[in-house]
Amino acid sequence: MTATTSTRPLEALSAAGVSIWLDDLSRERLRSGSLAEDVRDRSIVGVTTNPSIFSAAVSGSDQYDAQIGDLAARGVEVDEAVRMITTADVREACDVLRPVYDATDGVDGRVSIEVDPRFARDTEATIAEARQLWWLVDRPNVMIKIPATVEGLPAITQALAQGISVNVTLIFSLQRYAEVVEAFLAGLEAAHAAGHDLSKIHSVASFFVSRVDSEVDKRLEAAGVGQELRGTAAIANARLAFEHHEEVLDSSRWKSLAHAGARPQRPLWASTSVKDPAYPDTMYVDELVTNGVVNTMPQATIDAFADHGEAPADADGWDTVRGTYEEAHSVFHHLEDAGIDLADVTRQLEDEGIAKFADAWEELLARVEEQMGA
Repeated sequence: MTATTSTRPLEALSAAGVSIWLDDLSRERLRSGSLAEDVRDRSIVGVTTNPSIFSAAVSGSDQYDAQIGDLAARGVEVDEAVRMITTADVREACDVLRPVYDATDGVDGRVSIEVDPRFARDTEATIAEARQLWWLVDRPNVMIKIPATVEGLPAITQALAQGISVNVTLIFSLQRYAEVVEAFLAGLEAAHAAGHDLSKIHSVASFFVSRVDSEVDKRLEAAGVGQELRGTAAIANARLAFEHHEEVLDSSRWKSLAHAGARPQRPLWASTSVKDPAYPDTMYVDELVTNGVVNTMPQATIDAFADHGEAPADADGWDTVRGTYEEAHSVFHHLEDAGIDLADVTRQLEDEGIAKFADAWEELLARVEEQMGA
């Protein structure tokens, strides 16, 4: 495959400073060599997973049958069986991405695995699960995903303080993002005090994008107002998150940590597949290009961007985030004038996100339990 065909937009995006991570993983991808090919040919430099991804992977493949059979023969409880299955895939993916990790000095080549989503409101259980997953995968390029719930915030700080790299997930609001950044800074300060090498501790903050538009658009439609605002909330929300990120990097608190070897917590754009077919299918990629971020995409979005992403001929200086903050603030003011309560929107989305992942985890448990019984 050459850069003059379907890889050029992806290469341009990467050259603009956006790390492209694949939002998918399965044993089929690993064993077929598909993931390795994407890393080699399509500028993929990381992988994210979640309970829905693992549920679909196990349900749709016989690649897990042998391991499930062995787990059943040993009498392993289903919760532990699922932990063994998912960490095995993540460990193997970490090995596939290890050359990227080495080449980027640990910035990329990352594979994320989420704590049991049923612990989203339980700080102590989340911390214990994060430690267990970190130990089980046992690869320096793994990241442990912890949800950005109120209860998850102290778990984020404690995990980082213990030297665990963290992907903070399910961030929807600017207020919660600011709290996540505070948890990150506090965690690094504690890690430094404990003698950890800060350069080895990495974190990303996964800011969910498309779901914000889905809910705001629905409310605008129900109210019969502000139709010109449809499809504007999510991008404005993400851009203002990056504005806060820049402010943090300019703070004396961060500069002190950076002097001690700390790496920035990069914003990660998640939920970047378009839910409304009326919108361009690469909208949440095209409109969120800037140096120093991650965009994790499902396969369909990667394929769409590779085919017709709006990449300039020269990616040097390509940026659709910096310089847009005034416009983004204006969008928020107009949404408020239209009666949209963004705090209520993001609270609802957080609750729905937790419930969705918990349901997917239960489906995964049920599927594995059924196969173990067989």
